[in-house]
Amino acid sequence: MKNPTRKRDALVEQLAVYSDFVRGSITSVCSTCNRARCICTSKSPGKAYRLTYKDVQQKTHTVYVRRDQLPRVRKMIANYARVRKLIEKLVQANIDVFKAEASR
Repeated sequence: MKNPTRKRDALVEQLAVYSDFVRGSITSVCSTCNRARCICTSKSPGKAYRLTYKDVQQKTHTVYVRRDQLPRVRKMIANYARVRKLIEKLVQANIDVFKAEASR
């Protein structure tokens, strides 16, 4: 696109597509309850999934993710990567708009 303003507007429209996103990573843990006669000691431990992320103060938080929510959370993490790339393109487009306005 020749017009930097149109390019920027197109990127903003693409950004609206990925409104469902989250930053973080999914981890899986296997654990037992450590009670001597519990049924979990005789069979294999179950897998649990957790979303780990950092807040603004860089404090780590962990959220339990149900097995049926796992595909949605994975898609949200992938959307976050797409949003980051779009924001970088948007920053460059804004710089191009600024340069075009300054050269007038």
